Amino acid sequence: MNTVINCAAYSGGRRVANVEIDDISQVLKQPDKFVWIGLQEPSEAMLQQVQREFGLHDLAIEDAHRAHQRPKLETYGDSLFIVLRTAQMNHEQRCIDFGETHFFLGNNFFISVRHGSSLSYTEVRARCESTPHLLNKGPGFALYAVMDSIVDQYFPIIDALEDELEVLEEEIFGEESGKETTAQIYHLKRELLRVKRAVSPLIDICNRLMRLNPELIPESIQPYFRDIYDHAIRINDMVDNERELLNTVLEANFSLISQSQSDVSKKFAGWAAIIAVPTMIAGFYGMNFTFMPGLDWRYGFIAVLLLIIGSAISLYLLFRRSGWL
Repeated sequence: MNTVINCAAYSGGRRVANVEIDDISQVLKQPDKFVWIGLQEPSEAMLQQVQREFGLHDLAIEDAHRAHQRPKLETYGDSLFIVLRTAQMNHEQRCIDFGETHFFLGNNFFISVRHGSSLSYTEVRARCESTPHLLNKGPGFALYAVMDSIVDQYFPIIDALEDELEVLEEEIFGEESGKETTAQIYHLKRELLRVKRAVSPLIDICNRLMRLNPELIPESIQPYFRDIYDHAIRINDMVDNERELLNTVLEANFSLISQSQSDVSKKFAGWAAIIAVPTMIAGFYGMNFTFMPGLDWRYGFIAVLLLIIGSAISLYLLFRRSGWL
C-alpha cells in the first residue's frame, strides 16, 4: 500500500512540481513555495522521515502514528497539529464508519494524515488547484478546503439518521413496535452520540483558528474558517434536535408498550371475572348440604344454568362496553 498519496510543491497558487520525500527540505528553503503532502495510514518509519524533513514535534508525530485521538488543536512552536474525525454512512450495516485525519500546518507546508474510514482528498486538491487565486493564500487555504470537505460529509449522515428516525416513528405509532424497535432506538441514540462527540470539538477548533497568529492563518483566510464554524454549529444543533426528538420517541414507545401491557391485563382480568361467576355458582351447588334452594325444584338445573349463562353474558357486555375486552 502506497502511504504517500500525493506530494507536490506550489508557487503562486499553482502546482510547480511533484516532490520526493527526501527532497522536501530543499523545497522548503525556497520562500515562494509551499509543500502539500497527503499520507494514508503511514508507517512509523515514514512518519519519522516526514518529521525530519519538516522538523515536526515528537509528541505530534506520536499522536499521528497511534491515531484514535479525540478532535483537538495543538500548537507546537511555529506549526499546528489538528485532529478531526471523519465519517461515512455504511448503509449495508446501518451504522457510521468513523476515521481520523491529522493535519500539520506550517508557514510553508501542509500535511494530511488519514486513518481508517475516510474519503480521498484528491478531489479537494483538484478543486484548490482549479482556483489558484485562492490557493495562492498559502497552506491555510488548503487546510480550510480539506476541513470543509470533512464537515460537509456530516450533512448526508444527519439526513440518513433523520430518515431512520422517521421510520421508527411510523413503526411505533403504526402498532408494529416491539423489542426490535426499542433496540433500534438505542442504536440510533448511540450513533447520534458518536456524531456529537466528533462534531462538538469542531466549534472550539474553528474558534481558535480564527484567532491564531496571522503568520499561520492569515487574516484573509480566517473568514473561511468562520464558514466551517457556522456549519459545525448547524450540525451540532441538528444532532441536538434529533436527540431530543429521539428521547420523545423513546418515551412514547415505552408509554405505548405500557398501555399495551395494561390492555392485556384488563383482558385477563375481564375474562377471569366472567369465568369466576359460573365457578362460584357451581361451587355453591357442589356443596354437600341437604337443604339448598332449587334442589327439589323440577326446573332448578335449568334455572341455575340460565343464571350462569346470563351472568357471563352480562359481564361480557359490561367489560366490552368499558373497553376491557
